[in-house]
Amino acid sequence: MKHLKHLLGIALFTIAAGTVYGCNLKPREYQNTALITKSIADKPAKQYVKVALLLDTSNSMDGLINQAKAQLWDIVNEFTYAKCGNEARPSLQIALYEYGNDNLASNEGYIRQVIGFSSDLDEISEKLFSLTTNGGEEYCGQVIQTSLKQLDWGKNADDLKMIFIAGNEPFTQGKLNYRDASINAKEKDIVVNTIFCGNYEQGISTKWKNGATLTGGEYMAIDHNRQVVHIDTPYDDVIIKLNSKLNNTYISYGALGREKKMMQEIQDSNAVEMEPAVAVKRSISKSSRLYKNSKWDLVDAVEDSETVLEELDDEDLPTELKGKTDKEIKQYVQDKKMEREKIQKQIQDLNTKREAYIAKNQKEETGELENALLSAIKNQAAKKNYKWD
Repeated sequence: MKHLKHLLGIALFTIAAGTVYGCNLKPREYQNTALITKSIADKPAKQYVKVALLLDTSNSMDGLINQAKAQLWDIVNEFTYAKCGNEARPSLQIALYEYGNDNLASNEGYIRQVIGFSSDLDEISEKLFSLTTNGGEEYCGQVIQTSLKQLDWGKNADDLKMIFIAGNEPFTQGKLNYRDASINAKEKDIVVNTIFCGNYEQGISTKWKNGATLTGGEYMAIDHNRQVVHIDTPYDDVIIKLNSKLNNTYISYGALGREKKMMQEIQDSNAVEMEPAVAVKRSISKSSRLYKNSKWDLVDAVEDSETVLEELDDEDLPTELKGKTDKEIKQYVQDKKMEREKIQKQIQDLNTKREAYIAKNQKEETGELENALLSAIKNQAAKKNYKWD
């Protein structure tokens, strides 16, 4: 994921300005309902980057799943810096499918939608960590076609829409011809990128490259069993400590809030258990604009609309806000917002130093899922007038 950084490595994604294939260049208007106004450049645009990850979860794919778990946050962090042609920031949505697992229903083609398009980063992480492997039949054409039918890809020609399918069996398996699925994807302006887990030439002979070429996508081969290499930096421990302080700025409300606050902590723990460096990358994602939790956190919810406070019953409030006046609640939320922004800035500033340290000490490597994803994403994004800071 180095090239996505400098794209779950494939970088998530020049047509002349103003064409229907370009990032929308018309200025957009935003209502200021936030406690503290954000610049238009930081407001989510109505353009989306939509990425569907189709992962083979047969017996031999444990390494691939581990790479995806470890490198999700690299992908998210890279998209923090993505811009449309009008300087607005696109919203990122990720969907996840697993296929080729004997535990899945045979009448469904051993295919399961793990999560549809979502910007809930904690839930995406939770679903990734729930994946297990078991031998099965890998039907690439069918899983591509299933994702085309089930997911809400939208009709905006400015959106960047990509499928990344990874596996190690012939692309030709199954009753549904992969060529038909790829042609259907192209008709919907969706690019299919293929990641063969094994030898580059073997992937070509088993039609993985052809599956990508049909849509203008990229073919890549990776060593899915390669150990993900992370470089520890002098700033990591401080960032992790700041992440704990960041969690204390979240004001959960309602039953969903209690559930999501617990999920936030569990995904922090999952990241730490993989490796401290993964926890650092997750902390950086949580300090970015893409970590948005309006459905359960009052700070983010009020930023979208202050009317949410008027609609809440006292029983929906956390213990520290029960019995408080509207004025006191509003002040409390604003204080937490200011505290959060301060911590987020500290994390971002430390990350700038961290990235400089990594760039100085890291040797160039190829073959990881991250590098594959980020590279493809940036190449395809440029065709729709996306750019990176």
